[in-house]
Amino acid sequence: MARYKLTIAYDGTDFCGWQKQEPPIAQAEATGSGAHVDPTLETTEPGRVALRTVQAVVERAAREVVREPVLLFGASRTDSGVHARGQVAAFTTTDDPAMLARGSGWPIERGTEALRRAMNGRLPEDVIVTGVEAVGPAFDPIGDCVAKGYSYTIHASRERPLWDRRFVHQVWEPLDAAAMRAAAAVLVGEHDFAAFAAAGHGRQTTVRTVHALEVRELPGDRVRIEISGNGFLWNMVRIIAGTLADAGRGRITREEIGAALATGDRRKAGPTFPACGLCLEWIRYRV
Repeated sequence: MARYKLTIAYDGTDFCGWQKQEPPIAQAEATGSGAHVDPTLETTEPGRVALRTVQAVVERAAREVVREPVLLFGASRTDSGVHARGQVAAFTTTDDPAMLARGSGWPIERGTEALRRAMNGRLPEDVIVTGVEAVGPAFDPIGDCVAKGYSYTIHASRERPLWDRRFVHQVWEPLDAAAMRAAAAVLVGEHDFAAFAAAGHGRQTTVRTVHALEVRELPGDRVRIEISGNGFLWNMVRIIAGTLADAGRGRITREEIGAALATGDRRKAGPTFPACGLCLEWIRYRV
């Protein structure tokens, strides 16, 4: 068998997140997710609909290229509306000579660049495979990950953004970047981030390590938050972004952020910022 690691970039605006979703028809209609139904995607069971997700469309492209069923596993389950420059996923396909003779599979000698181009030719305009690498059969996009990096971009102005409005979140007040940096320092290191996680996160532990947390001022009244760590809880980066923005507006102090960490009380942290400003930048693996 041949296994391939994909690096994927996408504009998450029109996707219902990364992970494949096939809710019952009635559930999709009741929850309003019917707007994300993609009739071109196949479902595994009757009576269900396939929502438009990144995993689903990339898996379909891989299946069409290698001409056999494949299962695509991703490293990060980004939410609806979240973008990525460096999502990582992997799938396995046959390199059996008999199957190859019938037109199935993708042998290593055929080349990873040819596989990348073939897949991109079958993908919609808001997602692209930026890299393909042949890996060992045991490569696990989730289990082998040692660090992830995200960014959150804020447009701090009363003037609405236009050209990149899908990739920034607007706040109307100016932000004090120095105050945001001082607040960010409180969150670096290993902490219990229960106060910075959405309810129902489903994790056994809320202890995570933030390796770095930077606040950068950009042209055009932009502030970019860059965070890396060994893993993140559901909505953790968006809550941290909302909390740092509150620090930049003078609504919360370093001491209050420390109290949120110490108590695990979600009410003591800042708001959950929208998905549009969030981007998965990179994922690192063991050498």
